Amino acid sequence: MNPVIEVQNLTKRYRDTVAVDDVSFTIEKDVIYGLLGRNGAGKTTVMSMLTAQNFATSGHIRVFGEHPYENARVLRRMCFVRESQKYPDDALPKHAFGTARLFFPNWDQDLAERLTDELQLPLNKTIKKLSRGQLSAVGVIIGLASRAEITFFDEPYLGLDAVARQIFYDRLIEDYTEHPRTVILSSHLIDEVSNLLERVLVIDRGRIVMDEDTDAVRDRAANIVGDSAAVDAFVAGREVIHRESLGRVSSITVLGALTADDRQRLAAAQLDVTPVSLQQLIVRTTQHAAGSTAAPIDEGALR
Repeated sequence: MNPVIEVQNLTKRYRDTVAVDDVSFTIEKDVIYGLLGRNGAGKTTVMSMLTAQNFATSGHIRVFGEHPYENARVLRRMCFVRESQKYPDDALPKHAFGTARLFFPNWDQDLAERLTDELQLPLNKTIKKLSRGQLSAVGVIIGLASRAEITFFDEPYLGLDAVARQIFYDRLIEDYTEHPRTVILSSHLIDEVSNLLERVLVIDRGRIVMDEDTDAVRDRAANIVGDSAAVDAFVAGREVIHRESLGRVSSITVLGALTADDRQRLAAAQLDVTPVSLQQLIVRTTQHAAGSTAAPIDEGALR
């Protein structure tokens, strides 16, 4: 293990509201993470504390082995790009890039210019007059061209159209392959970014409910579909995280990898097995963790 961020018992309270509740985790060097969860789950608050833009109520944060607050050595090695990034009223995109070029020691001007062209960003138009998509492009360009050792993307790419988002994903993987660094993506577009992610951290109601390699997550659950009685018999004793029924047909999502014997039993019972997407698994896991008394989770909040 080669952690670049270590978090222990981190808590953030706003008066009577607990935004982040006693979380502990590590972020490894040169890995692409997904920090996933619903709106208001605590994702932005966590990233703000890791980048020294917010103070923890309690707990410990170490970035590159040091406390990040008012620590120029650490802060110059991180880039935090957020959807709500503010700029001076008269700032142009080229001013934002010029400032970033001075701040980030690994800044790649050629990459910035390439992305500016690919994302069709007007450099001489004030940032406050840019469309939402163009404003998102400014953040994406800074995040990629900074080549910071740790880069946080707090959903700055949501304003981009599908073509521009795909350009971002392609350039991220391309540049990460040539220049490895740690990337933390916060996103509601879980299925869209799932192929980029090597590890997922899922936060729900301020707590970490999943911290696993993406490949392990994909094998973690399955949907069992077929005659309700046969499905119920198969899932008996297993951890069920979701259940749907229509007439005599049920679809039940269970946790745990299926063995060869399991698959033989399923075939004999004429039951089908369908994969669970990363988004479905996260939605259903957070529903299951919340318990039956909590309000239902809207899958749209994770898109």
